Order: sequence, then C-alpha cells, then structure tokens
Amino acid sequence: MATKPVPIPDETSAPFFDGARNGRLMLQYCSACARWSFPVRERCPHCFSAALEWRQASGRGSLYTFTIMHQVMNPGFASAVPYNIAQIDLAEGVRMTSNIVDAPNDALLIGMPLEAVFEEVGENVCLPKFRPVAG
Repeated sequence: MATKPVPIPDETSAPFFDGARNGRLMLQYCSACARWSFPVRERCPHCFSAALEWRQASGRGSLYTFTIMHQVMNPGFASAVPYNIAQIDLAEGVRMTSNIVDAPNDALLIGMPLEAVFEEVGENVCLPKFRPVAG
C-alpha cells in the first residue's frame, strides 16, 4: 500500500512545522512593511526585505474556493478519494491551500468561516487543516 507524501521541513520552513506540531499556525510577518506572507520564503514578497519573523496567526479564515478530487493522482491518496482541496483566506490576509475536515464535501460553502486544526501526517510532522467554525 502506498503512503501519502509527507513534507520535509528545511531550515526556512522549520518554524512553520514546529508550530503545527504544537497546535499553532505560524506565519511569517515582515517587520519592515507590517504584512504577513505565505508560503514560507526568505524575503518578503511585498517589499523584498529579509526582516521576516515568525508570529502565531489566529488560525481563523474563510473558504475562498475548493475542488473535490475523485480521481487518484497519487497512489498514497487512493483511500481518501473523494477528498477536497481548499484555498482558505486567513484573517491575516494570506491564502493557504489545505483540506477541510469535520464536514462532508457536499456541505462546503464559499465564504464559510473556518478554524485551523492540526493533523499528524507523518512521524513528527503535522499539517494545518481547517474545519467549519461551530455555531
């Protein structure tokens, strides 16, 4: 049985994965232009400063868009089909690609409020997933 591919943290992304392992959504924040950025990078995409620091994000956002995968593109995901791939607009102003959990695919609605949860996907590796905000 094939297994899902697992990201391998490197020096630049380690704080993101360390945070996820501890149940915190960590994002880069530029102290030069006061803006958040994602995905992880070495320079700010807005002002090109190297003054990026790691800060805990709220973990709150809304569903921007999604698709449902019905075809097996990687054997590691065969048992998960059908599954969703979603883009989430975070409160900090960045967009993240992840999955929506704790909701059936046919209940997903553009704009629905979401919150981060963390799923262990490999030995010592966790990823942020998102679930609908209750109530």
